[in-house]
Parts: sequence; C-alpha cells; structure tokens
Amino acid sequence: MRTSAGWPLRTQRLQEAPARVLTYAEATKSVSAESTHGKRTARSVLLLHGYTHSPAQVAGLAEVFFQHGFNVYAPTAPQHGPGGGHKGFTAAQLVRHAGAALDVAAALGDEVGVVGVSAGAALATWLGAHRGDVVSRLLLITPLFAPRPRPALRPLTVLYGLRLPPDRVNDRGYSFTAVAQYLRVAANLPAAPVTGALRHVAVVTSPGDTVVDAGPAVAVPERLAAQAGATFTHHALPAGAGHAHNVIGAHAAALDPLYFDLYDG
Repeated sequence: MRTSAGWPLRTQRLQEAPARVLTYAEATKSVSAESTHGKRTARSVLLLHGYTHSPAQVAGLAEVFFQHGFNVYAPTAPQHGPGGGHKGFTAAQLVRHAGAALDVAAALGDEVGVVGVSAGAALATWLGAHRGDVVSRLLLITPLFAPRPRPALRPLTVLYGLRLPPDRVNDRGYSFTAVAQYLRVAANLPAAPVTGALRHVAVVTSPGDTVVDAGPAVAVPERLAAQAGATFTHHALPAGAGHAHNVIGAHAAALDPLYFDLYDG
C-alpha cells in the first residue's frame, strides 16, 4: 500500500476519491421515491448522519430541503442503523461510502451540497476537500475532528484506528476503535484541497457540547473555505438553551429552518 507524509495516519488509500458518473435513473435505485421530485432538480443535497445514529437523525432536516425543491439522499453509514452495532467498519469503508453517496446525490441535481452531523461532518469535510470540484456547499453540525476532553489525539487515532489494543467503550457507548476510524478520515484531508465548485461552508457549534473539541470544529472547515475561496459562517447556538452535542433530530426540530438558512448562506 502506498503511504504519504504523516504515516500511519495519512495513507494514499484514504486520500483517493474516484468519482463515478451516474444517470438520474441509476441514482434513484439507491434513493426512496419520497426523497425525490421524480426528476433531476436544480439542487440536491447529501445528508450524512452521526456515529451511532441512522438517517432518522436527519429526517426532519431532509424534509425541509425537500420542501425547498431539493432532491435528497440520506444513506446509512456502514454498520449503522438497526442491528448495525456501530462498529466493525474501517476508515477505508467510510470514505468509500461517502464517495459513493456523493455520486448518487450528484446525479440527483445540477448543484450538490453536503450536510454532515458530528462524525458524519468529518466525512462531509473530506468530500468537500477531496471532491471540491463537485461539492458546492457544506453544512457541518457539531463536527468531530477531535474529541472533548481531548486525549492524546494522535496515539488514540493510531492505536485504535489500526486496531492494535483491544477495543474500549466509554460511558456514552462509543467504541474507541469506531470513533478512531472517523478520526483517521479527518487526518486525511489534503494539504491543498480540490477546488472549483465549493462556494460556501457553514459550521454549527454548541456551547454545551462535551463530545467534540470546538477549536478544530471551527478551524478545520474555516481553513478549507479559505483555501477554496468559499464564504465561511460559524454559528454558535445560544448558551443557556440546553443544547448539548446532538442538536438535530425530533428533539431539536425547531432548529431545522436555521440549519437550512446556514446551508444556503
């Protein structure tokens, strides 16, 4: 396997993003009929849920996009959803999943953007960096680039990312090995991103978030936006409103219109 600077975190396999051009008919084989308008639309969006979650996490926001005329694709991440167990997947499987999902979403509309939640936002950022000639907009909701409290990030990502020690599960039910796969993806953003389509990047953080480190959550996408010549928005949810890490779903449906506006710039 070819390697790159920064090995063993950075490897060529996690920096390759081959695209497959699909027809609308081919793409709709992967998408529920309720998520499309029966034809290719001007705009489409890919929604990537967070770790331990499923597309149900983003269903409300998906409906908001659909009502605004978007064709919508919200796939299930590897080993997620009912009976998935939320572990056993690799970083390579995650990037293949994200790339294939973008191929589908790109065939559904003339302009495609990506929304990612938490660990799914790491995948969304990876797509925006490696396939910035396709992705026009990014909305990253409480994105995971480093955990909070922040441990020795590199040893954690290397050891558990490569499955060297036995897995551990914390009090939130998070597998160290599984989370490390997403962190490996985040470690493989290119020094110089692919550009051409990316026009806007928005980030949402929560002051009550005890899961992700807010510093990289803002700095990483802000740097990508600057490199791509895209506009950048950071929206911090108000303190004292009870917002924690998971700020999307049925319990936070009132925020969905805000998220759409942030996506739209």
